[in-house]
Amino acid sequence: MTRATLAKQPHEVRAMFDTVAARYDLTNDVLALGQNRLWRRATTRAVDARPGQLVLDLAAGTGTSTEPFAAAGAYTVPCDFSLGMLTEGKRRVPWLPFTAGDATRLPFADGSFDAVTISFGLRNVHDTDAALREMRRVTRPGGRLVVCEFSHPTWAPLRTAYSEYLMRALPGVARRVASNPDAYVYLAESIRAWPDQPALAARLVGAGWSHVAWRNLSGGIVALHRGFNSAGPGTTP
Repeated sequence: MTRATLAKQPHEVRAMFDTVAARYDLTNDVLALGQNRLWRRATTRAVDARPGQLVLDLAAGTGTSTEPFAAAGAYTVPCDFSLGMLTEGKRRVPWLPFTAGDATRLPFADGSFDAVTISFGLRNVHDTDAALREMRRVTRPGGRLVVCEFSHPTWAPLRTAYSEYLMRALPGVARRVASNPDAYVYLAESIRAWPDQPALAARLVGAGWSHVAWRNLSGGIVALHRGFNSAGPGTTP
């Protein structure tokens, strides 16, 4: 089976996600104990897509994260660099304009989108800072970014229990439900190695995003980070 290393070489990450595409949504539901649906709703509210707006959903996978923005009336582009994910997404929701693209070299013009969002994908990008700068490039002045990503629980007992789940229980569950269990060993390792909430906020600021703030979900297991393109008028979160 294919898995990526924490060096996050693009060809490794792409191949790994190609192998999990067919059962990706089902596996996520099981491993997240259904919490992923709550996280998706919180992300939808944070993006606040409106009719007529243009929204870019990066690391969109099979399009599950994209559908709520389209349902709100926004023209939404799901973008991913895994062809396996794009193929599965096109089978699920053929009306969405699935687009192949690398987060560090997006195939869109400057200032194309009112909002850019990425859920559980920034952690897998080889160059996080380059991706954050590229997202800002394609966001119009005053536009917004919403990042939904695994983070660090703020309560010590939860942090300990969550770490035990990641390293002990999650791989065992993945062996039963995932098409590529090794990919979920990488998942656990990459979550543990990911920056905490303030450190990720600093990365957003360093990439030029303004009014950066975050909100914890599920006790900090997941965090929503939001920022605005400082090249124009923004709204304080």
